[in-house]
Amino acid sequence: MKVKKLKSSSVLSATVVFTVMNLFFFVEFSSALSSSTEKLSSRTEWFSLLQLRSSLGIRAKNWPRKTEPCWNWTGIHCQKGSVIGINISGFRRTHKASLHPSFSVDALANFTRLASFNASGFVLNGSIPEWFGDKSNNNYLGALQVLDLSSCSITGSIPESIGGLILLKSVLLSGNSLTGRMPSGLGMLSNLSVLDLSGNELSGSIPDSLFSLGNLTRLNLSSNYLSGNVPNQLSNLSGLEALDLSNNALTGNVPSVLFSRLSKLRVLNLSGNFIDGDLPDTLWSLPSLRFVDVSNNNLTGPLPKVFGSNTSSTDATFNLSNNLFFGTLNISAKKFRMIDLSGNYLEGEVQGVSLSNVSLARNCLEDVPNQRDVSVCRVFYEKRNLPFPSNSTMEKSSRKKLIFILVGVFGGLGFILLLALVLVLFLKLCGNHKSLEVQRGIESGGPVPVGESPMPPKDLAFDIAVGESFTYEQILKLTGNFAEANIIKHGHSGDLFWGVMENGATVVIKKVDLSLFKRESYVVELELLSKVSHARLIPILGHCLENDNEKCIVYKYMPNGDLASSLQRVTDADGKSKSLDWITRLKIATGAAEGLAYLHDSSPPLAHRDVQASSILLDDKFEVRLGSLSEVTTQGDVHPGVMNRLFSKPSSSNQPNFGTSSVTWAGDVYGFGKILLELITGDSEVSKSDDATSREWLEQTLPYISIDDKERINKIVDPSLLVNEDLLEEVWAIAIVARSCLNPRPSKRPPMRHVLRALENPLKVVREESASSVKLRTTSSRKSWSTGLFGSWRQSSSDSATATNKDSSSGTKQSGKVSSQGSGVIMDHSSSNKRSSKSNEVFPEPLETQDVEIGGGR
Repeated sequence: MKVKKLKSSSVLSATVVFTVMNLFFFVEFSSALSSSTEKLSSRTEWFSLLQLRSSLGIRAKNWPRKTEPCWNWTGIHCQKGSVIGINISGFRRTHKASLHPSFSVDALANFTRLASFNASGFVLNGSIPEWFGDKSNNNYLGALQVLDLSSCSITGSIPESIGGLILLKSVLLSGNSLTGRMPSGLGMLSNLSVLDLSGNELSGSIPDSLFSLGNLTRLNLSSNYLSGNVPNQLSNLSGLEALDLSNNALTGNVPSVLFSRLSKLRVLNLSGNFIDGDLPDTLWSLPSLRFVDVSNNNLTGPLPKVFGSNTSSTDATFNLSNNLFFGTLNISAKKFRMIDLSGNYLEGEVQGVSLSNVSLARNCLEDVPNQRDVSVCRVFYEKRNLPFPSNSTMEKSSRKKLIFILVGVFGGLGFILLLALVLVLFLKLCGNHKSLEVQRGIESGGPVPVGESPMPPKDLAFDIAVGESFTYEQILKLTGNFAEANIIKHGHSGDLFWGVMENGATVVIKKVDLSLFKRESYVVELELLSKVSHARLIPILGHCLENDNEKCIVYKYMPNGDLASSLQRVTDADGKSKSLDWITRLKIATGAAEGLAYLHDSSPPLAHRDVQASSILLDDKFEVRLGSLSEVTTQGDVHPGVMNRLFSKPSSSNQPNFGTSSVTWAGDVYGFGKILLELITGDSEVSKSDDATSREWLEQTLPYISIDDKERINKIVDPSLLVNEDLLEEVWAIAIVARSCLNPRPSKRPPMRHVLRALENPLKVVREESASSVKLRTTSSRKSWSTGLFGSWRQSSSDSATATNKDSSSGTKQSGKVSSQGSGVIMDHSSSNKRSSKSNEVFPEPLETQDVEIGGGR
């Protein structure tokens, strides 16, 4: 089996040359397809166009149905009332047609004067129809001169009947999946000027019938599986200007007579084959030659004479790299635009050669950087019984390099051994000192000094309960010694690094430097994951606790990063950036709510305390995993333990305090309300902090969220978010949920389990139910999720107003905009009486709601 070789830059240059030459041909041909001012006179052709429009799924914007095709249909060229050219290159099928694309072009048979059909880049799954050139079919495409089906996803073989299209001047079938041998019928196309079959899976040898095409100027058979020798008969194509046979499986020598009659040849590409022998001198005598690429073959022998000093100047580009050329280098580089001789076995000195336009890497030259090892060069020359200069400068230089390498290696080993000895002695002394301190501490039994955190014991139970135990050496290998290039970000509980396991899996390693971060931050996370398990918590794959100063936790890699970085940075299939769609945003909100609800309803209940966009991690399918678990604490007092020692710490989240130091879920709910607003507005900085800017943003945003007016939400919705009427109703509902979570009074915020229920059925939030169901819900002893969620929707701002105006005369009702101190929330009460009785039925006040502040964070 032939192994395809990578294209070099020169091969790409040859491709560009072919593309430009083909472009000139089509510009010239298209000028002949001038559209007529007459209407389409043939009713048969009119219905055939409609049939073709339907079978191919052409969009109405390209071919509008009720307009004149000759005037208004893109790519339709008419002459004397008949269609002579059809160009659907670059068109996109309708959504329905794109689900099952097919090569349905039977209607083309009715265009008797069709001279050009161009469908390049248009998906035509299937094979080329046999009837295209079948003369026994009265409606075959006998007038066709140009056939362009490049990059159309065509399969099967090239039909033999293509030889019946005797007027063809250009056949472009590149970039498909055509298989089998090249049909001999191609030799019947005596008018053919351009033949491009590159980038397919054609096999066998080049057919003899091809050599009779005397008008052929461009022949491209590259990137197939063609085998056999380079044919002598190619010399019969005397008008050939460009020949590309690269990246096939051709063998043997280049025939000496091949270029005897190709006086017009400008581009030759034979790279990426298995051709051996030397290159004939007749090649270099061609007067029009401008580009030659014979790289990646087995060509051998001294350099061609064309590189000597007696040749005339030329602007040609030559690529002879990665072959077996040998001998001395004798070229005049100024005569050429570019010469690539790298990857050969040229030897000797280089004199008078400018390296600006010559590549000489990986040869056997003296005083030139990046050359082969002298031993490799010597073996090559000895195998061919060729003399190789001894005691050359290259060999002397190689000996000097070897001496320097040996000195460096042994010197480095000695230094490492000395450093290791010093380190062992130092660690031994430190170990003895620490053992003495520990012993004294155990004997004294005294308390830990105020302000210091107790160091967790070495044999914590979770050492073997949470993932794999890594050695510190493994961690260093994973992170490249914590290289700066591998760092993801500096977190508030440790630095995060990329890492790749031996099995190729990508992981994330958090390094907790105990000199910079709290000693217990990593303990909290490990103990939490050893006791609880949920799909919405970030998976921990392992840990490393053996280093006294640095502790490490190994996480599963999340391909889509966190919400803060992914909200506006999603890349589509075309490489363009776009924002997350609403379905994905709601999925993220629901996933985060599931994780928080699980923590809050655990036994004992747990509070996250760091709910922000950077804490919501996203896997490859945008499934949520909650991170930043180092701040998790329990609500209230629990049994003694590692985590219990941390509960008395002040909250590290950016949420303000409302009276007591007890930790509850209310602060998490407030942070989640900000997350929901971020998903709605596209602003990923809202939950990051609670500074004056964030509070001002909330003051400006929340008035646009109203239970009475859905349209007001349009003024804050992310402009990049495309939503229809139904989705807008969902966005409105989620905004109402967000505002409930942002209630300035912690006791009035809904529990996360009620928030989760609302996110799972958002339309129920805003759509009124029947009177009987409302009555049933309001009288139920077990309140529904909507009751718990919206029990004080309208009362939240009035509570703030009452607290703010305690000294005002009692009984006076406040209206207008009131700012809640500490939360930065402005509620609009201008319409609070519009539907008061009605809204109280839809969102009744829960009987168990208490006016008691129990929250530590919001």
